[in-house]
Amino acid sequence: MANLTEISRNRIHGGQQLRFRHRAESLQCDMVFGVFLPPQAETGPVPVLYWLSGLTCSDENFTQKAGAQRLAAELGMAIVCPDTSPRGTDLPGEHDHWDFGSGAGFYVNATQAPWSKHYNMYDYVTRELPALVETALPVTDQRSVSGHSMGGHGALMCALKDPDRYVSVSAFAPICHPSVTPWGIKAFSHYLGEDRNDWRDWDATQLVCHVDKQLPILIDQGMDDEFLGEELKPGSLEQACICTHHPLDVRMQDGYDHSYFFIASFIDDHLRYHARELGLLQK
Repeated sequence: MANLTEISRNRIHGGQQLRFRHRAESLQCDMVFGVFLPPQAETGPVPVLYWLSGLTCSDENFTQKAGAQRLAAELGMAIVCPDTSPRGTDLPGEHDHWDFGSGAGFYVNATQAPWSKHYNMYDYVTRELPALVETALPVTDQRSVSGHSMGGHGALMCALKDPDRYVSVSAFAPICHPSVTPWGIKAFSHYLGEDRNDWRDWDATQLVCHVDKQLPILIDQGMDDEFLGEELKPGSLEQACICTHHPLDVRMQDGYDHSYFFIASFIDDHLRYHARELGLLQK
């Protein structure tokens, strides 16, 4: 663990909730991430669910609000929670808006200055962080990925761009078609430039039309989500999946909003979904 500095350690449900700091070469800054290690990790490596959080969040939102550790401890599943953007870079305008810059990396590799030096979140969450975690901690290279809102976009996009890296993917209220939504347009135009042809490789609705390997997708979406119509657009992804025969299950949940109350209500379903694909439960 020479490359990791431990920040905190808390016992929970027989396992350990930890936070680490490390130098992220792909982001050219120091980063913090959280990891839950179940009791089974004390006797051997366990598979991992990577959780990608949403706008304004950090690694701590999921670990403190979702209540996922209880079932993860029973299943023998580790959960790794990266941060949502580079930190400490203080680029011009980076902290001016809640939906862009700090806490809003959108899990893309930026191509435009000044963002391209630091905002390479795709490389970080798909390559650098897993390599570090799998070297330093008792986990396997069997990975699943999930996330919420901007992180749901990230989970879908990462799995569609490189399906061989993951055994399963799910999302809560994901931004399904960022190329046509206010949040996505704002982020993509700054990080990727004004040519919308360059956005296709970072948009789940467009990526699903070109994948070689089809990982089934599970999505939960609250029907009382205030961002449903303008920002999330699950219908666009549904239509693309119908056209390409890509397996997709979108569960519209009556009365639920965009909050972590919604996530906590259905997180066990998602953990079991991933556990079956990771070989921790019978299918």
